[in-house]
Amino acid sequence: MVVLAGSLAHTPTAAATADSSTDTGYVGFRLLEAPVVRHDDPRALKYIVDHLKPGTVISRRFEVANKSNTGREVQLYSGAARIKHNRFVFAEGNRPNELTRWTRVRPSIVRLKPWEKAEAKVTIRVPDAARPGERYAVVWAQSEARPDATHNVGSIMRVGTRVYLDISNSGEYADFRISKIVALRDKKGVPSIVAHVHNTGKRALDLRGKFSLSDGPGGLSAGARPVTEGTTLPPGGWGTVRVDGLDKSLPAGPWTAHIELESGMVRHSLSVRLTFPKPGGSSVYDIVMSSDRRLWAAGAGIMLAVSAASMSFVRYRRRRAARNRT
Repeated sequence: MVVLAGSLAHTPTAAATADSSTDTGYVGFRLLEAPVVRHDDPRALKYIVDHLKPGTVISRRFEVANKSNTGREVQLYSGAARIKHNRFVFAEGNRPNELTRWTRVRPSIVRLKPWEKAEAKVTIRVPDAARPGERYAVVWAQSEARPDATHNVGSIMRVGTRVYLDISNSGEYADFRISKIVALRDKKGVPSIVAHVHNTGKRALDLRGKFSLSDGPGGLSAGARPVTEGTTLPPGGWGTVRVDGLDKSLPAGPWTAHIELESGMVRHSLSVRLTFPKPGGSSVYDIVMSSDRRLWAAGAGIMLAVSAASMSFVRYRRRRAARNRT
């Protein structure tokens, strides 16, 4: 069983849980520190996220916990990862890549008594000749429960945290643009929303956010719903986030739709007037300029947040065919 657990500093986090039939408990993992410059960045508290010059060395402390009634041997190591099809994908085992070759986890093994915790440290040494660009990896804690006289089913559990490391002699830049909003109804009449997003910066983005409908027919409001998480956009990449689970009885509109998306310190919000189509159709709203623009830029250890108010311009065209691209 594998759980890729982002871990909030000083906060218990998700962990891998074995099949209940084995009753083996689980292993907990959490980061214990993050860069001071990123103390307001939720991604840097959850994952190892940094921007470094060649020749730099960093370290992060983390905690591993045995959440079971039996002793455990836990292996600590780094493994390769990449972004594929707008998902953060990790390799099997401890398969290496460039970043893992720069990474050391010490100790490499901890032996924990029932309910015991231990600290470890991951150190990343960036070579002087490192090329610019962002690399990805995972710091893993792995525990094996082998079959025995009591349990005839064994398990391998891994829990860890992602690593996003950008290398450059200049400052970092992260931003994105919402390029299109699509209102849909499937053939059964269930509505949904798809937002098309372009990563216009030089850092990978883990998109999250919420969507709400207001000022509908008769003054109706539909409340806020989270967008489906899991979309990771590489630098320069395009992708989508969805809002599902809307009520089938939702009137067509028009509605004021408000979407808020963020990745770390980068946040954008947008409001448009939209109308849901008939079953099997789509209504497309192309965004010429987004609103409430906030970007993240940092260089030489300095954090800069920039806000600029701008108007939103939306081009609208109606598409009725379900086969149209969303």
